[in-house]
Order: sequence, then structure tokens, then C-alpha cells
Amino acid sequence: MLKQIDNQDKIFIAGHNGMVGSAIIRELRKKNYNNLITLDRSEINLTNRLKLKEWFSENKPSVVILAAAKVGGIYANDKYPADFLLENLKIQNNVIELAWEHNVKKLLFLGSSCIYPKFSKQPIKEEYLLTNSLEPTNEGYALAKIAGIKLCQYLRTQYQFNAISLMPTNLYGPGDNYNESNSHVIPALIRKFHEAKEKNNTYVKCWGTGSPKREFLHVDDLASACIFALENWDPDKTDYCKGKENKPAYFLNVGTGVDLTIKELAQLISKIFGYEGSIIWDKEKPDGTPRKLLDISKIRSIGWQAKIDLKEGLKKEIALFKENYQEGNIRY
Repeated sequence: MLKQIDNQDKIFIAGHNGMVGSAIIRELRKKNYNNLITLDRSEINLTNRLKLKEWFSENKPSVVILAAAKVGGIYANDKYPADFLLENLKIQNNVIELAWEHNVKKLLFLGSSCIYPKFSKQPIKEEYLLTNSLEPTNEGYALAKIAGIKLCQYLRTQYQFNAISLMPTNLYGPGDNYNESNSHVIPALIRKFHEAKEKNNTYVKCWGTGSPKREFLHVDDLASACIFALENWDPDKTDYCKGKENKPAYFLNVGTGVDLTIKELAQLISKIFGYEGSIIWDKEKPDGTPRKLLDISKIRSIGWQAKIDLKEGLKKEIALFKENYQEGNIRY
């Protein structure tokens, strides 16, 4: 099969400094894609359409990967929903529309598994999108991501613009954010157990009941999926990847197909740290969606699957955290 992108393509990675963007750059370089272009926020904010349009005209990327987004955990999403909705809509609309206007040959938009209804059947198929209500604590972010998916789909069906979307499950890995107020669950737990170990605390307090189940994907596996999809996946030509009513699947889930409870995750991280204190659950804090396990049969059907085991990935992430903490490089 001929690759749909090649090493001569000028590839723009929007959000290159983030956890996902930096992983994608590592994977591209590993596969000898070296004609990469990036854009620092200090130069042009992606919410500024006029300046971004000038940049597209001057730089003429042939492939665009949209990994830029305003992100955060339950607390931040719940407290600042307007910020998450507005900023992400502006970023997405600008990058996607300008890529289309400038005849980019392929665009990849990255969404999130929070797009699915709160009480979806498990595992979650792509067809379940918009079949019920969203989880209220991250509704603003989810609505923005749904709009991005649909914009890519409609530009493809109405104007034949080659836009695809991937929906990753919960991510972890190098470059994660350990800030207490807006980090996701794995970096939040790593920070908690690290501090408890350092201070000899007798217990660690964690949010919620610990009962929700989550699936976790190493960011390097997501990067691998991104390049694979760019090289190989065409929704209009992939018969075995059809979605609802035998129509093309315009976005694909990306995950491992395996989940565990937050309580099991906390115990695993505690064990890796060698922490011997107790774990207390603050049941007044929200749990979020009861379970989120993605059905990954479609992306597997085109030949991709995750390779990094959660336990081994966590060991590497914790070792990297400790190293960066000692050197003062952790983002708190």
C-alpha cells in the first residue's frame, strides 16, 4: 500500500510543545520525517485567525497535525467550562479551516474519549457519539472536540478535504502536567505518592470513591497511531472500517482495550513508589464517568495496536518524574 504522506512533506505540528505534540515529533523523526514546522505561542496564538492565515500563506504546510488544545483535569474542566469551550473552538476552527483553504493534502485532528455519552455501553464504539448526554464536569471541552470531529467530517463529505480524526483514551507519559489543580489522574497520583513518600506521610487522600474504571494509553503509542493513520488510513476507501449504517467511519478510537479501576491504579502507583501508608478516598469529590473503555476494533482492523504495557509505562514515567523532580524540571 502506498503511503499517503511521505518524507518530503512539510508537516505542521500544532501544539508541538505539549505532551502529545512532542511525542508526535519524536515519532516523526524516528520514521525519518524531518521536514517539520512548528509555531510557538509567543509568535502567534492559534486563536488569532488573521495572523495564522498569514503564517499558512508564508509557510505552506502540506500536512497538518492538530494536537493543540486547552486541557485539564476534572477540577479545571468543571470550574472553567466557558474557557475550555471558547478557546478550543477558536483553535480548531482556525487551524482546520485554514488548512482547507490552503489546500493541505491531509489533516489529522485529535479529539478525546470524553466526547462520548456519560453512560455509554461498554466498550464504547465510534457510533455511540451523540446518542446521549455528556459527563457534566467536562462538557465544555467535550462539545468543542465534537465540533472539531464534525467539522473535519463535513469538510471531507462536502468539499473532499482529506481530514481525519482520532479519539485517544486517557493519556500519560513524558511531558505530562503535574499541577495539582488541572492535572489528569495519573500525574496527580504520581505527585501525591511521591510527596507522601518524601514526607513519610501515613496516608494519601485521593479523589472520589476509586470505583470508576479507566483505560490508559502511553502518549508514545498515540504518536505511533497518528503517523500510522496519516500514512495508511483513508475513510472513503476502507471497506472494513465502516461505521453506523455502513457509512465510512470518519474518526477512530485509539486505546489499549484494557481498563482498571482508579483504586487499582492508585495501588499500582503506590507499589511502584514503595509507599507503605494507607490510601483514603474522599467520597465528597466527583468520580466523573463510571467507565470509559473504548472499542478499538476499527483501528486494529487497519493494522495498528498499542505496544506499551501500563505497568512498564508507569515505571518509566515514575523514573522520569523522579529524575526531572531532582533537576527541578517538573511542571507544578
